[in-house]
Amino acid sequence: MTEPTISQLQPMPDDWQRALAVVAHPDDLEYGCAAAIAAWTDAGREVSYVLATRGEAGIDTLDPARCGPLREREQRASAAVVGVSEVAFLDHADGVIEYGPALRRDIAAAIRRHRPELVITLNHRDTWGGTAWNTPDHVAVGRATLDAAGEAGNRWIFPELTEQGLQPWDGVRWVAVAGSASPTHAVDATPGLERAVRSLLEHRTYIEALTDEDPETYARTLLTGFAEETGKRFGNRPAVAFEVFPR
Repeated sequence: MTEPTISQLQPMPDDWQRALAVVAHPDDLEYGCAAAIAAWTDAGREVSYVLATRGEAGIDTLDPARCGPLREREQRASAAVVGVSEVAFLDHADGVIEYGPALRRDIAAAIRRHRPELVITLNHRDTWGGTAWNTPDHVAVGRATLDAAGEAGNRWIFPELTEQGLQPWDGVRWVAVAGSASPTHAVDATPGLERAVRSLLEHRTYIEALTDEDPETYARTLLTGFAEETGKRFGNRPAVAFEVFPR
């Protein structure tokens, strides 16, 4: 009996210089695509992060007033490991982000400010592969990012942004969704995988609250497993997958 053919992932577009990653929480990018970001910054590309929240509701044993600043510090340190120096927070409330014009406007403003060609976000669908329910925050931010990528270029949507000096930016050419169950493209994770592990480890407080496993063993096993599984569809090289929506 013939083995089923595994559909292969295409290489990510590489004719771009600036990217903006927009996600809901600290650690979303570290679980999703830090190895790709490390490879991109190594190649001289500019990557900036925008987070909708500070993850203040993410650790049960820490009051949000203490947790938010701690997770912000961990996120900045984590970003630095993969060559990202600019990290901004939109200060929406963790766990109760609302999809709608206010969120879309904030993300459109960030896109106008950074003027990226590539926008990155996290799985915006209801489930992770149909087997695990996604969180409302991920769904709201992912969907709003896909919408804002176009709205950032329309001067008649959110005209107050133009009044604030943020000129329309219609230069987004792709939105790449990490963690999608329907990926189309991938990036070789080999050059950035070790830094991706170290980047996730910067979220030590969160990891230690999440699992009793040794943090480094946890991070390395998880990220290596994801990369190797994706690599089966990318020439058997460890890889990070994205669902790419061209614009």
